[in-house]
Amino acid sequence: MDRTSGFLFARPSVWEGVARIIDFGNTLNEYNYSSAPDDIALRTDWLIVGDTLRRAMTSYAGQIEKDRYATLGR
Repeated sequence: MDRTSGFLFARPSVWEGVARIIDFGNTLNEYNYSSAPDDIALRTDWLIVGDTLRRAMTSYAGQIEKDRYATLGR
């Protein structure tokens, strides 16, 4: 999980994973808490949208440059 996902999920250690095998009462479940999870989710959604747009614009600009050099070389 990166900076845009999993911000409310706990990341247990190996020993906690082993202990969960015999935890039949589900007493070891632990979650991270946020006072404003919707705000964090909205922010991360827009980070992903921005990253996608940035990659698309960079790719498009590179394609334009490639096409420009191809037409000049003819």
